[in-house]
Amino acid sequence: MFRQIGPTEIIIILAVVILLFGGKKLPELARGSGRALRIFKAETKGLMDEDDETPTTPKPIEAREVEATPTQADAETQAKPTD
Repeated sequence: MFRQIGPTEIIIILAVVILLFGGKKLPELARGSGRALRIFKAETKGLMDEDDETPTTPKPIEAREVEATPTQADAETQAKPTD
């Protein structure tokens, strides 16, 4: 019913791709696809590692408090009167 893809079919597919995207865009497309694949692999590996870990220590409270405190720039902008 179905047969394997031969060299003729591969050449036809490559010709259609070159006609659609042009020769100048192909390296950019390949580079972008490679980056996306690398990011995807890293994220899936991170999710797998995250599933394997058991939470033994809670996050430190100090880290959350530091994020909540206003910075000096925020205090200066609040202290200036507006016209």
